[in-house]
Amino acid sequence: MLELIQVTNDPAFARRCDALAGFRLWVDLERLGKAQRQAGRNTFISEHQVEDVARVRAALTHARLMVRVNPLHPGSAAEVDTVIAAGAQLLMLPMFTRAAEVREFCAIVAGRVPVTPLLETAGALQSLHEWVGTPGLAEVYVGLNDLHLSLGQRFMFQALGEGMLEPVAAACSARGLRFGFGGIARLDEGLLPGRDVLAEHLRLGSQAVILSRTFHRSDSTVAFEDEVQRLRQAERELAARSPAQVEADRVRIQGRIAAIAAGTA
Repeated sequence: MLELIQVTNDPAFARRCDALAGFRLWVDLERLGKAQRQAGRNTFISEHQVEDVARVRAALTHARLMVRVNPLHPGSAAEVDTVIAAGAQLLMLPMFTRAAEVREFCAIVAGRVPVTPLLETAGALQSLHEWVGTPGLAEVYVGLNDLHLSLGQRFMFQALGEGMLEPVAAACSARGLRFGFGGIARLDEGLLPGRDVLAEHLRLGSQAVILSRTFHRSDSTVAFEDEVQRLRQAERELAARSPAQVEADRVRIQGRIAAIAAGTA
């Protein structure tokens, strides 16, 4: 079962997620440089506050709480101390480009909680084998949105379509690390439909995916819990495919991604 990651600072909604199997909650505190990187794009920039960490953590019984902090900076040690004291159970390091940054961050955390490096820059991808064995890591998560910008690509899922995630998945598997990537829309929505994204998660052995905002939008007539149930049913169906079906889906999805990228300015 994929672990579904839900970004929220709402304790009531976090409690609903906690009641469902296989969820991880995510409080997002990243600010440094984010507005400049994503200027002009329809992307989510969090307004979460440090106080939200303790509020969400108090709402959880089963699900784990992950906190994305800022990229490594002079105040990282104090920031890490604060969020761990507030109840963070995993920490995510964003926007690194070099192995030294991962090592320094893990040294700051000092084994108090597991660390998830967010691979979302060309430098992080190129230096993967220099940092993936760093003590203290729990998983590697590939952030496809910023990664495609860093690589100069046209479409968020282009790295997936061009086979760039296979080496990441293999490196994680070899070291016993969890692996996840991207976000997923509702099954039949998105330029690359959620069902196709889910198929690729299962093919690559992914263990985690971020639910997009479409799962909990205010204008929906379908309850969040029902959408999650649809996703779980599709997950079971896709897991039952034969190897030939998995390969046929890979080829079809790769072609779809290439076509979308070719038609994107």
